[in-house]
Amino acid sequence: MYHLGNLPGFHTSRKIITLTSDDWGSIRMPSKEIYDRLISKGLALSRCPYSRVDNLATGEDLTCLYEVLDSVKDINGMGAVMTANTIVANPDFDKIEASDFQRYYFEPFTETLANYPNHHGSFDLWKQGIAAGLFVPQYHGREHVNVRRWMAMLRSGSKEMRSAFGEGVCGLSNAVIPEGKNVMAAFDIDSKDEQQEKIEILKSGHHLFRQIFGFTSQSFIAPTYVWNSDVELSLTDMGIKLIQSNPYQKMPVPGRGGFRKIYHYNGQRNKYGQSYIVRNAYFEPTITNGKLSAKECMERIEIAFRCGKPAVISTHRLNFIGSIDVQNRDHNLNLFSSLLKGIVHRWSDVEFMSVSQLGALINESVDVGTT
Repeated sequence: MYHLGNLPGFHTSRKIITLTSDDWGSIRMPSKEIYDRLISKGLALSRCPYSRVDNLATGEDLTCLYEVLDSVKDINGMGAVMTANTIVANPDFDKIEASDFQRYYFEPFTETLANYPNHHGSFDLWKQGIAAGLFVPQYHGREHVNVRRWMAMLRSGSKEMRSAFGEGVCGLSNAVIPEGKNVMAAFDIDSKDEQQEKIEILKSGHHLFRQIFGFTSQSFIAPTYVWNSDVELSLTDMGIKLIQSNPYQKMPVPGRGGFRKIYHYNGQRNKYGQSYIVRNAYFEPTITNGKLSAKECMERIEIAFRCGKPAVISTHRLNFIGSIDVQNRDHNLNLFSSLLKGIVHRWSDVEFMSVSQLGALINESVDVGTT
């Protein structure tokens, strides 16, 4: 069944591996101590793997990841490169509380890193990874939270959200709070009058990305894969020509609720001339409790190559984080190392490319279809 998604769109005889990883820069669970305190208050955090183990990356996390990425070489002598889709800001909890939850404030994720325990100096490791060509940040959004929904829940006195807020936590998924709409879907809208607010958030995050990294992102991926064509139009105005996606985009349907699923494929172009970079392989051992690990990822890569497609591998940050559970990081890095070594052993002509590099190759090709 994996073959179908690899049939339309861009084709190449080259064996291309593109590693894409989401959520870098965003806060999730600050520490094991805070996790335990929130559990004791009745929050069902054990239902959500992000709540159990995800955190900002420490310098040690990044060092360990870079060692694995650089341990293999492609046909051009280059190490594996990870496209790190980055959230550039987090809520400023002190200012929000000082406003009695009436106003929203944010801070650059670099400030969050400076204030987090065991994260001092970790942005220097970001810079080292970028300079080495192993770690390529791209734009994932300003914050990984739906600001309007989150603030409404805080103002309404939601017990779960207020308890989490008191510990510096904003990301409670529907696995933890099943009732209500997803607070993690930053660009979801419940009514059309919210759209301009979302566009302003998108623009300010894009500006902050340039300030932090000193370059403009070539691509964007929406948190939880929720966005609409107004977001694409605004991204075009910002100069972003590549949209990363799962095979199915979730387009909000204001007024009626829910989503309309829109199928995308690699190299497909929308009406604004943007190309989609679509994931067709997965390394997600923590999210799936080991099910989407090296073996199945290799199988999907095999299918992609057989169909003449690049293998665009999805993996989230939480797989490589060890500050809450070091075994999570170390176990997954061993699996990840086995995957990368298996790739270069199986395909000696493999090429590692960032999303931007793959996008440039796709955009050089003939038109492969539009939406």
